[in-house]
Amino acid sequence: MKSIELNDYLRNKSYPGRGIIIGTNDKGSHGVIAYFLMGRSENSRNRVFKSEGDGLRTEAFDPVKVTDPSLIIYSPVKVHSRVTIVTNGDQTDTIYDALLRLDAAKGNTEGALLTDSSQSVLSFRAFTEALTTRTFEPDAPNYTPRISGMLYAGGDFSSYHLSILKTAEGDPITCHRFYYSYQCVAGIGHFLHTYQVNTEPLPPFEGDPRPVTIRGNIDSFTSMLWKNLNTENKISLFVRYINLVDRSYEDRIINRHEEAAL
Repeated sequence: MKSIELNDYLRNKSYPGRGIIIGTNDKGSHGVIAYFLMGRSENSRNRVFKSEGDGLRTEAFDPVKVTDPSLIIYSPVKVHSRVTIVTNGDQTDTIYDALLRLDAAKGNTEGALLTDSSQSVLSFRAFTEALTTRTFEPDAPNYTPRISGMLYAGGDFSSYHLSILKTAEGDPITCHRFYYSYQCVAGIGHFLHTYQVNTEPLPPFEGDPRPVTIRGNIDSFTSMLWKNLNTENKISLFVRYINLVDRSYEDRIINRHEEAAL
């Protein structure tokens, strides 16, 4: 499939829901992770991103207005050694815990995992096994898909993985689980989001992750994403550029509520 232009794709989607983009910058030096929130209800819109150590959390912008925190408050991003996890829900913790168990099984201490190419394979196995225990969100009638990603920063062996867990034709019992694995290629990424179109009920994302072109530095890429997300429905955006050799990183966070307060 030919890579699509993110600006055009996003501009024509009024409500893609939550979205994950993972790939490599055009110089091939940095892994790129982006995660955005959109919302239509007051409860969904009442959120901001906040840094938490080397990860990210969501929190209520106005705690008084929270009606149900169960699906809106979670840690979208966590880091374990060479792996950065990004998801749209509390399955971040499920994946992180699976990596810790992998450490324990190998007799390693936390932080010693993933030092060569074989460990990339083991981390992907932990990723898929963890998500096999999860299903889509219990928010009938939409049954929002759980989308997840994981970037392995390992120099020439760098790779990333994506997954979507979604209902089968609106069946609240049957879950279809899809997993994707990619080698890092300069200027290329893949994009998953939760909803295909803005209708009622909201239908889940269809097909495989969209291949996308990634250009520019972290500031230009962040600006492009935020500019092209639907103005009415966009809530928050997180972007991280990760050096694929030494794992140093830069973050950018934009919160609609904080912009409005300026």
